[in-house]
Amino acid sequence: MLDLNRLIVYRNIPQSELMYDMVALMNDADVYSDTDENRDKLYCCIGRLVQLAGEYGFEGNLWQNYLTWLMVNHENGFSTTCELKGDPEGTISRLAELDFIIFRQMFLYDFKRLKAVCTDNALDMVLNYKRSDDAGKIFNKRIRDRICSLSKTLANSVNIYEFKGYMTEFYQTFGVGKFGLHKAFRVVPDENGKAQIVPINNIAHVKLDDLIGYETAKKKLTDNTEAFLKGKRANNCLLFGDAGTGKSSSIKAILNKYFDDGLRIIELYKHQLRDLSDIIAQIKNRNYKFIIYMDDLSFEDFEVEYKYLKAIIEGGLEKKPQNVLIYATSNRRHIIKENFSDREDWSGDVHKTDTMQEKLSLSARFGVTIFFGAPIKKEYEQIVAALAERNGVNMDNERLLQEANKWALNHGGMSGRTAQQFVDYLLGQQ
Repeated sequence: MLDLNRLIVYRNIPQSELMYDMVALMNDADVYSDTDENRDKLYCCIGRLVQLAGEYGFEGNLWQNYLTWLMVNHENGFSTTCELKGDPEGTISRLAELDFIIFRQMFLYDFKRLKAVCTDNALDMVLNYKRSDDAGKIFNKRIRDRICSLSKTLANSVNIYEFKGYMTEFYQTFGVGKFGLHKAFRVVPDENGKAQIVPINNIAHVKLDDLIGYETAKKKLTDNTEAFLKGKRANNCLLFGDAGTGKSSSIKAILNKYFDDGLRIIELYKHQLRDLSDIIAQIKNRNYKFIIYMDDLSFEDFEVEYKYLKAIIEGGLEKKPQNVLIYATSNRRHIIKENFSDREDWSGDVHKTDTMQEKLSLSARFGVTIFFGAPIKKEYEQIVAALAERNGVNMDNERLLQEANKWALNHGGMSGRTAQQFVDYLLGQQ
């Protein structure tokens, strides 16, 4: 008899209503009363397993996939310790073994009696499920395959110690919960108004090679990021320059490049800067390297939120954790709006030098500043030609460049973004 009330470390697994309903059906299978109520409950569980398969792209034994998904998502004393240093041993490890006994029983359950209830073989089909497309809506292919592979491995474990060993290895290699399974996150308020970190499911698959040119800027960014990932000294980065030159794309590209090395990115908007301390508190003890990313960061004279950022970067009493860096993009070199009146004697400010230093001090706290300038005509044409070739645009080169220059005149000037928009236009016309 399966008794979920005996779970200790994995107690109160979130979103586990399906598990409790399935276990209730399993426990009643030997004395199963073939009633409409029980049959309806079983088909309801089957439908929910199929829904999960559609969302996450699972394949094979959906029941085992589901149990695996629950365990890899559950952050508890055992799983988070495994993430940091492997099997913690001691009492927490022994208690986890007791829970894994129950999970392994659910993994190896013989569904023969319940299959007989489904005269249309519905249960048999979800235990041998074939997905219709390549991936689900929530996980990317890489994460989906990790869970499905772990599910098969756990099902083939010969005893509880091997079962626990596979889970420990997964936690240590890939992590646990949302940070282990997802690349990027945003901050949203919970029902009490407290900042919570939630995954972003659809990430643009940008590569650094997709950004044509800017080799010096890209190297400066990757060098700093690699030092950060290796535990060496690294700086906060400010990417500034003209619009459409690839600042934001560069940040997305390094996330895709270094995700497997433990890099995660949390996107933050300037109105959320007052929550920055709470966000850092949630991630400082995790076995990942976090970049807090602020896109298109700039402040007007009347906006004072930048003072929260200054205190976090350098100046607050609490030391910034070694697993957190701040990367920002801006069209302004000094982020905060500057006026000529700031430099004039008649501006009315008794201490005008102090005013200037107040505005310049934020950008000065970014140890690495990287400039992305608008391309000259020759560079712009090289970008257009490379993008056209990469995307299979069939057009004479001379005509291509003529049309590209016309496009730039009518669409905001020469930039990598303008070049991409032009090529997208051509592809739409083919």
